[in-house]
Amino acid sequence: MTEKKPRAFQMSLGARLRAYFFAGVLITAPVSLTIYLAWLFITFVDERVFSLLPPQYHPETYLRFSIPGIGLLLAIIGLTLIGALTAGILGRAVNLLLEGILNRLPVIRSLYGAIKQIMETVLANKSAAFRECVLIEYPRRGIWTLGFITGRTKGEVQERTAEETINVFVPTTPNPTSGFLLFVPEKDIIRLQMPIEDGLKLVVSGGIVTPPTSAPALPPKEPVSQTSRS
Repeated sequence: MTEKKPRAFQMSLGARLRAYFFAGVLITAPVSLTIYLAWLFITFVDERVFSLLPPQYHPETYLRFSIPGIGLLLAIIGLTLIGALTAGILGRAVNLLLEGILNRLPVIRSLYGAIKQIMETVLANKSAAFRECVLIEYPRRGIWTLGFITGRTKGEVQERTAEETINVFVPTTPNPTSGFLLFVPEKDIIRLQMPIEDGLKLVVSGGIVTPPTSAPALPPKEPVSQTSRS
């Protein structure tokens, strides 16, 4: 009789159930979180829009159930109509009148000017704000940080620096809405081929999600000899 060979390692029942559980979490968690965040955004917009409308114009007044997304749809239609109206002569005149009123208010004019400048910079078609990922040595030499170019430095900041600098926003992890604004010399910036979406994924995940690279590999650095050090 031939002896039976020992079987390969088999997972126990508990290990299999644990593996199945984590596989289920890995599949359902991204979908569930995406649907949940989209639901929060839609309900937030619906509540704000319906609070501005009289009760007789609410869909719940005529229906026995609520339809999520009606407020968001009305907001999109309203913003589109406002943009179409301001494109005409009358709309531009009303816009100039409102801007003139806001610019005469002591505190409001500064807030309005800053918000308008930020929106025009971010939404402009020709703007390069937050469209390029870069590497900089921060907070000290030898430590690299991912940042996003927001534009070229202008004004007094550039006039008081000897070199031409670039505005670089360094986000924090896992909340990329906060961070630091750095004025970095252009020669100290390494521009990446990484898309802005992949850069945000890398920041939000804390380095867990690493995007694929299409950049050519750099040659290995030669070791520094003892004679060159001396």
